[in-house]
Amino acid sequence: MGTFEKTPHMKTIFHLICIGYAVTAMAQNHGHSGAKPLSYPNIPGYTTLKTDLHIHTVFSDGNVWPNIRVMEALRENLDAISLTEHLEYQPHQADIPHPDRNRSYAIALQEAADHDLLIIHGSEITRSAPMGHSNAVFIQDANPLVQQKAEMAFVEAQKQRAFVFWNHPAWYAQSPQGTPIMSDFQLNLIKKNQLHGIEVINSLDYAEESLALALEHDLTIMGTSDIHGLIDWDYTEKGNHRPITLVFAKEKSKEGLREALVAGRTVAAYNELLVGREAYLVPLIQNSIQITSVKYIEGTQVLEVVLENGSSSDLIFENAMTYSFYSKPSVFTVTAGSSETLRIKTLATLAQMTLELRALGAYVAPRKHPVVSWDLRVGQ
Repeated sequence: MGTFEKTPHMKTIFHLICIGYAVTAMAQNHGHSGAKPLSYPNIPGYTTLKTDLHIHTVFSDGNVWPNIRVMEALRENLDAISLTEHLEYQPHQADIPHPDRNRSYAIALQEAADHDLLIIHGSEITRSAPMGHSNAVFIQDANPLVQQKAEMAFVEAQKQRAFVFWNHPAWYAQSPQGTPIMSDFQLNLIKKNQLHGIEVINSLDYAEESLALALEHDLTIMGTSDIHGLIDWDYTEKGNHRPITLVFAKEKSKEGLREALVAGRTVAAYNELLVGREAYLVPLIQNSIQITSVKYIEGTQVLEVVLENGSSSDLIFENAMTYSFYSKPSVFTVTAGSSETLRIKTLATLAQMTLELRALGAYVAPRKHPVVSWDLRVGQ
């Protein structure tokens, strides 16, 4: 067979054919595997669900199609998401008109049909301060929520058994001081059982004042990405994972998730930052750390303890015991997915002891870290 020289025209055709084969292969291998799958342990009596209940697509002011949000969630091993499009703010409406405000949910539901991902129907009620922004999730129909008066939107959400939480109350564009202001509007919503939660972590921001309001008014503690662009660009490529709400449910189901949110069994998580009530945060950290070895260095009273971190959060600890460490500072980190060895000077040979560590990356109240303990038996 003779040889031939590729002309520029033939090179272009050849290039297009290669692209066609590549696209076909991608379509045939369509999947949702990827980097950064998130993992957090169950706690006694409950299943830990990894959720992001504040997400946007092109059906409000986001930049991606709803099925991309499903794919991102599956890559990160999330258990539930909610596409909470702005009801009142529709910047893409000239290009993507959608009189049915349930369209985003319907597309996501179809994409997730073959996967074990809960798609929670939700919308964002968007108003100026002091009303602010709120998410209503577990709704049945978004269309009746498009009301001229904000009060009526919350009444409709309540009729639909929605779980409603206050979005980014410390956002400086909404509160110039960068701190949340609990107005009469929010107080009345709480009184009427129309407001149930509050974001303490939104996107990159943690507001301890929002945590204080959650504890004062018995609101569920929430953490969300409020993502508008790509998760990869905004988080993964920067070495972060998205902020999520860990929800401790009796079962993995929509009703199980809703019941746990209403009951306030949550922890907001963002990288090494964990925020929640002590009743749930402490067992989460306890179960995140596995003690794989407890033994004395031969001929000494120095106890070696190996800690393995099975969670996706780096855990920062400070020694809270009367015993001191050998060859290690009192503050240390057990990186996500790795192990760390402590050498404890017990001053005598003990058969058992209690390891007590203050979790510095965790908050049960503004600037208050919990002390977490593990019962150790030498030789385990």
